[in-house]
Amino acid sequence: MNANEFYITEIARPTIEASLPDGRIITGRRGAPLKDFMEVIQDQADSLIVGAIVDGNLRELTFPLKKDAEVTPLTLSDADGARIYRRSLTFLLEAAFRRCFPGAVLTIDHSVSSGGYYCQVEGVPDFSQADLDRLDTTMRDFVQQDIPFVREVVPLEDAIAYFKSVGEDDKVRLLKYRPRKDLVLYSAAGTRNYHHGYMVPSSGYLKWFALEMLNDAFILRFPRRHAPTQLSPMMHYPTLLKTFRDYGEWLKKLGIPSVGALNDAIEDGHIDEVILVSEALHEMQISEIAESIDKRKDQVSVILIAGPSSSGKTTFSKRLSIQLLARGITPFALEMDNFFVDRDKTPLD
Repeated sequence: MNANEFYITEIARPTIEASLPDGRIITGRRGAPLKDFMEVIQDQADSLIVGAIVDGNLRELTFPLKKDAEVTPLTLSDADGARIYRRSLTFLLEAAFRRCFPGAVLTIDHSVSSGGYYCQVEGVPDFSQADLDRLDTTMRDFVQQDIPFVREVVPLEDAIAYFKSVGEDDKVRLLKYRPRKDLVLYSAAGTRNYHHGYMVPSSGYLKWFALEMLNDAFILRFPRRHAPTQLSPMMHYPTLLKTFRDYGEWLKKLGIPSVGALNDAIEDGHIDEVILVSEALHEMQISEIAESIDKRKDQVSVILIAGPSSSGKTTFSKRLSIQLLARGITPFALEMDNFFVDRDKTPLD
């Protein structure tokens, strides 16, 4: 090998290459945002591109590509892409809510099965369909304006001071336990907030959503991965919704309505008290279930307990059995786990 055949280039070439999984290569300006590269192939994608995996790392579309890289586009059909979209949509909702109802409080709560988040409003008397329509119109105006979502890394103490100034005490409680000394904030339309992950570059990406009134609250609806540009039919599960609401009230009784409050309870040495009160509330609920069964004992013959793996089904059945025994009912607990056998004893077809 002749050493004279090799040399060092003093000036880096002005372009870089983004190699796609299918073998195609996009050549573009060094330092250009990932968004510019993805726009070249957007027409061939199955749905909107909202992020990418760059050399094995998740990146948002504002990320500058400064060297050749392996790039896998993420669309609304991908799990990470769907999360980016939902996260960005909640930020859009927050910005529109602050514009429409300054001083009021919006709580984005639990998810709903048909694709959406349950949202509660405080500080708007008799929140109505007209209020929701106004909020919807403002969100769509922001989408039309294609407002940039500006990302900034700020010192943690500055972020805490900001959230104190706007009355977001839950975030202050949470962030004071953060080990890192900085925080990523996003800004748009006069709203500044912290979210757990990446965002789309601007509001113009967020075209698919709906707001639906539900009692004195509303649902922020968004597409699901299997149909990324369509909203699934809204399904109502009043019993499940009541369970979530009861759980929220339970947390308020315990004094831990947020993760930050839970951290405070641990830090202050009150966690044992929280656990004991939680157990008492749980036992009270089990007693109420047993009482309901006792009232219908002539009609009830089988009680089914369902839940995911390791969720406490067996323990719950034993605690319920004790409450039933206290009411003179002798149950027979049948644990389905006992029907599993070792692999070498599994019958084969």
